[in-house]
Amino acid sequence: MPIRYLAQELYRLSRRVEELEKTLAALTQTTSPERSRLEAELLQTRQERDHIRTVLEAKKEKVVV
Repeated sequence: MPIRYLAQELYRLSRRVEELEKTLAALTQTTSPERSRLEAELLQTRQERDHIRTVLEAKKEKVVV
């Protein structure tokens, strides 16, 4: 994958994580199905973001060497 695409995807996922964190913070502390769904989505989005970040860093290191 091109570095540009990875950077754009990392930005998109980072924004989504921020959005989900704000939404969860705004919800009350009740255990609603909506809250559970958002927490699961947040976990998955963080994992995707971290994976893309790792791939991007590896690509950047290869280009420099």
